[in-house]
Amino acid sequence: MSDPDLFSRQDAERVLTVSELTAEIKDLLESSFPEVWVSGEISNFSRPRSGHCYLTLKDELAQLPAVIWRTTASRVRFELHDGLEVVCRGQIGVYPPHGKYQLIIQEIQPRGIGALELALRQLREKLAGEGLFDPARKRPLPRFARRIAVITSPTGAAIRDFLEVLRRRWSATDVWIVPVRVQGDEAAGEIAAAIRMVNRLSVPVDCLVVTRGGGSLEDLWAFNEEIVCRAIFESRIPVVSAVGHEIDVTLSDLVADVRALTPSEAAERVVPAADEIARHLEQVRGRMTAALRARAAAARTRLDALAACRGFRRPFERVHELARRLDELEARARLAIRGRAESARQKTDAMAGRLESLSPLAVLGRGYSVTERTRDGRIIRDAAELSIGDELHTRFAHGRAASRVERVEREA
Repeated sequence: MSDPDLFSRQDAERVLTVSELTAEIKDLLESSFPEVWVSGEISNFSRPRSGHCYLTLKDELAQLPAVIWRTTASRVRFELHDGLEVVCRGQIGVYPPHGKYQLIIQEIQPRGIGALELALRQLREKLAGEGLFDPARKRPLPRFARRIAVITSPTGAAIRDFLEVLRRRWSATDVWIVPVRVQGDEAAGEIAAAIRMVNRLSVPVDCLVVTRGGGSLEDLWAFNEEIVCRAIFESRIPVVSAVGHEIDVTLSDLVADVRALTPSEAAERVVPAADEIARHLEQVRGRMTAALRARAAAARTRLDALAACRGFRRPFERVHELARRLDELEARARLAIRGRAESARQKTDAMAGRLESLSPLAVLGRGYSVTERTRDGRIIRDAAELSIGDELHTRFAHGRAASRVERVEREA
């Protein structure tokens, strides 16, 4: 059943739809909070392909959904991530499809540190991790650069200082000026494109200088951009970075092969000083002259010593001495040979005599004979070996005789 009083109240008041009520709340909130500053910690951060950023700002007691539209997000120089403490400026809005209010962020800064400083720190850590600052990959500059390309603003003080120092130190170098913007949103792209263009030139360039004068962190920011650092890293030409004053250090300085504190010092690093080279050459000339004189004096001393030698004063004396010595050796050799031959002859005769005395023929010559049996050729040493009728051959010192055994007498 219905309460009559309730229907009477409904009739008296306008009944709102959800959309109407949400629209009134939206108007109320957005008019009441056209701009607010909110600090908190980022959580639930996401960045879909649309380029918009969605996140939640939170503290110990509450959470606030927030959104950064793509146009605003493209201007944020540091990396957003969960856990980062930030301060945001924006307006409160209501998203009717979900019936939720949210903060539409128009500006965001890291809490306790500047946005540019944080972005610089994040990019520096990233590039260092990839090895872009590794000292081992840095290349030395040529001793005498014949052609130098300078990437800078053609109207700035940096190029004037560079050229003035260069003309004063060394005039035998061609300088090509590659004009670019050195600050502003498009500066980084122009600088990187100029570095790559110089590397593609058919005419060889010995050294490349990237420079500009001093300024604030914002003014020098183009030289902290990742696109510029990677172009310097990929350059096949040695790169000198001279950005700002002595106290300014950009990422370009860290990735370049050589860092110069100022544009003037860059000129001093890429070319030698003519007067220093002249002094050095004069010193070398003096050392060479002294060395040649010393060698000539030493050669003269040796020549004089050789000229004073007996062999040079009487060159054939040694030849005659050696000839005489050769004659003496020949005579001694002849005597030695004759002595050795006589000694050998005497030894031969003695051995022949000994052999002759041992010869069986010599025994036969003393009246002995050798008897052998005809049928087997055995030498008879004992009469017991003979039988009646055996045919024998007897050898004398001169001649042989045949006989037959008629009788055998054996010794008792």
